[in-house]
Amino acid sequence: MSSLRRRLFVLLMVATGVIWLCAVGWIYFSSRAELQHVLDTRLQEAARMVHSLVASGNVSAAATVAPIDDVAYTKQLSCQIWSFDGRLVARSSGAPDQSLAQNKEGFADRDVGGESWRIYTIVDQHKGVRVAVGDRIGLRNQLVRDLVTGLVAPALLIAPLLGLMIWASLGRGLKPLNVIAGDIARRDGEDMQAIALNETPSEVRPLLAALNGLFGKVEAARRHEREVAAFAAHELRTPLAGLKTQVQVALAATDAAIREKALRQVLVSVDRTARLARQLLALAKLEASAVPSATETTNAGSLLREVVAECAAPAGLSVEVDPALDGLSLKADRESLQLIVRNLHENAVAHASAPGRIRWTALAEGNGIAVTDEGPGIPEDELPLVAQRFYRGRNRTATGTGLGLTIAKLAADRVGAQLSLLNRGDRSGMTCRVIWRRGTAPT
Repeated sequence: MSSLRRRLFVLLMVATGVIWLCAVGWIYFSSRAELQHVLDTRLQEAARMVHSLVASGNVSAAATVAPIDDVAYTKQLSCQIWSFDGRLVARSSGAPDQSLAQNKEGFADRDVGGESWRIYTIVDQHKGVRVAVGDRIGLRNQLVRDLVTGLVAPALLIAPLLGLMIWASLGRGLKPLNVIAGDIARRDGEDMQAIALNETPSEVRPLLAALNGLFGKVEAARRHEREVAAFAAHELRTPLAGLKTQVQVALAATDAAIREKALRQVLVSVDRTARLARQLLALAKLEASAVPSATETTNAGSLLREVVAECAAPAGLSVEVDPALDGLSLKADRESLQLIVRNLHENAVAHASAPGRIRWTALAEGNGIAVTDEGPGIPEDELPLVAQRFYRGRNRTATGTGLGLTIAKLAADRVGAQLSLLNRGDRSGMTCRVIWRRGTAPT
């Protein structure tokens, strides 16, 4: 059922019906017990009245004192007077021919003439008679049924009116939702303002709060896309402008040395542009899919040697991979691991000074890897900022794009790891650690 109004209507009607039926059942059983008690009391009083007349010697009058007959239930009570020798002394009009009396005094249920009777007997040892007064149980049950019918019949007549009132009330109660839906429908695609919560019902506010949160996220994502596009355009414009300038210099140069120098600068600009394009694609892919592909086990040593071989280091800069990494297996999708290792390694190569050394090691706790360089490090006030997109800081390099650490952090988050940056205390340089969180630690 797609309509909320119809669903609530059905639920309310069913709930009302169930409550009404429960009330009828409760009234039926409680009224039946109370009615039985009242009628038993009436039966007992009638028997005592008849016995008092018998005790006074007025047997003929006792036979006619039948208890007052109800207009709707004529001949409800019947009276019989029996002697101990089994002779019918007297009876009321309408009383059955069969004996109602029992040997012992008190209440009893008996089957007389094919009907169930409720009987009260008084045994008079002095007079030698038994006085029995009874009424039909079927008539008693009819009284209860009539009472219940009096409750159910109005309910059946009122049910259509009740349903109409519930339907109209639901329409009025759900009107704020229609107003909000109309307000959202009138908005254009650029309007991401929050919906006012001042006069909205409390039940609707969580939904509106969630919508406002979604609007905020969409607006933040759009703002982020605009910023990324602006930064990317700016970062691409610089190497492209330099590339054009160097090509013009090479074309205009008559000296072979000047031409060669210009062409080498062209090569640097192309490398920087290609790296920026590759990082932008990696960044877009990471942000588009927060869920990694199938997890696999990758040997840390072989992966690092593969990345080191692809990223040539300048002369005088040595790269070492700790042999202990050959015994460490990383649990993650290989693509994310390559992004982490490649960008951390390229960042270390870009900032390390020659002669110097870059060293990849396994953490002593066995829960991650680390790369250490001998570059200038990162100012302490910039450590919380360097993982932001396109942030390059004061110790920037000519080939840097400000995306390497961003990509490494996003890829680490994707595989359940944490990127930690800290400056070295023994000398200049810094250490980047990738620490797997509990439950995702490498083996």
